[in-house]
Amino acid sequence: MALHKDFPDSPHAILDPEIRWFPADEALRETSMDKLMPPLVATLRRKVKEFRDDGYVGASDTSKSLLNWWFKEPHLLPQADGTMAEFQYFFAQREALETIVYLYDVVGVKDKFDMMRFDSSGVVSAGMFDETWRRFVIKMATGSGKTKVMSLTLAWSFFHKLYEPDSELSRNFLVITPNIIVLDRIYHDFQGLRIFFEDPVLPDNGFDGRNWRDDFQLTLHKQDEVHVTQPTGNIFLTNIHRVYSGDDIPPSPDDDNTMDYFLGKRPTGATTDSKVDLGMIVRDIDELMVLNDEAHHIHDSKLAWFKSIEDIHNRLLQKGGALALQVDVTATPKHNKGAIFVQTVSDYPLVEAISQNVVKHPVLPDVASRAKLSERQSAKYTEKYTDYIDLGVI
Repeated sequence: MALHKDFPDSPHAILDPEIRWFPADEALRETSMDKLMPPLVATLRRKVKEFRDDGYVGASDTSKSLLNWWFKEPHLLPQADGTMAEFQYFFAQREALETIVYLYDVVGVKDKFDMMRFDSSGVVSAGMFDETWRRFVIKMATGSGKTKVMSLTLAWSFFHKLYEPDSELSRNFLVITPNIIVLDRIYHDFQGLRIFFEDPVLPDNGFDGRNWRDDFQLTLHKQDEVHVTQPTGNIFLTNIHRVYSGDDIPPSPDDDNTMDYFLGKRPTGATTDSKVDLGMIVRDIDELMVLNDEAHHIHDSKLAWFKSIEDIHNRLLQKGGALALQVDVTATPKHNKGAIFVQTVSDYPLVEAISQNVVKHPVLPDVASRAKLSERQSAKYTEKYTDYIDLGVI
């Protein structure tokens, strides 16, 4: 399962679909590569390459302007020491955005049947898609910049809806995180719209005749602080375990606080129940996009979180609209039994990320180091395996 001999070291280099990594011996590249990747990815990589090489023909004016700004214009950003340095998005981030734009603008994807035309495995069926709305899954190795992809996707949707007369996208966003740690990290990036201005997400005013920065008006609402004061321009940031559609969610061992799971739920009142009622949000707005960070946590149509998103879509349908788009970003888009999410449209696997030094290289201790490890006499596992734990942490 080695990388192709021509695979580039730079994470900024444009990757030819024919030299991408796949989980088998190199001798099987010609005969089996497409069938060993997520079923939609192989064909989409080739289609998106054509889209890129042709100068984004078929994209809306807004999409074309943004793609050119992000990936073709030079960007100099200030550094901590006062100097300026060139900033460039990784190709994996670029390919993810190009794929989303290609599917929406050029292909005009509306449902699972539009997605199925890109199947290279021959085994994808309509029954593998649980949702009835647009859903794209972006697979990216942990540490390769999923938050940047989310920020670019959000900005693209906002401007597309603002500038394109027939756009079905959104200027309201529900950003779902898997736990409080990730939520705090996303909040740090999104607070004060920091990431949109510190990264070159927003084109300069006047670029291609638009006042991008002046027009980018958004309010961030975190967790309980959800107060819709305007029909558009909202980012709702919440932890996945606090999302519900009006019904109680059964306690789970994956909850941040597992006390309810093991001891039973405590009664809650108006002042203590801090879940986010999505129904209340949707009643006040007519457009919404969902962005899921570490989206493998929403992997089953039977889970309350999936049903909550489904409920949003159904409520919007009743108002003559629909959920604009659901974009999931995760390193492991797999169901409990190991099958990959069939909605995966872009893939930057861990092997490629390690090769390009985007993430840390795993290092195995040598024989001499392993010889120094010993198990201590103790009934406590933390004491018995102290040497191993310390080695893992270091």
